[in-house]
Amino acid sequence: MCRNIQPLFNYDPPVTEADIQAAALQFVRKISGFTHPSKANEAAFLAAVDEIAAASSKLLGALETTAPPHDRAKEIAVRRLRAAQRFPR
Repeated sequence: MCRNIQPLFNYDPPVTEADIQAAALQFVRKISGFTHPSKANEAAFLAAVDEIAAASSKLLGALETTAPPHDRAKEIAVRRLRAAQRFPR
């Protein structure tokens, strides 16, 4: 699976529709092999992104947890620190 797709459930602040759309776009890019589809494939590509975003929104709305939400800013800082350690300048 694509490493750029991040978990979206149980975060504070909550996930936005833009976050869901971006994850859906990454997913469709990964499985199709296209970063930018040709004109012939564009309609199918965009329809797939919309369908996956809708399914993801529905899933995230239905999930429940008793765990406290993760701090999105803290998670981003941890990822940046790990990246800096893996890829020093």
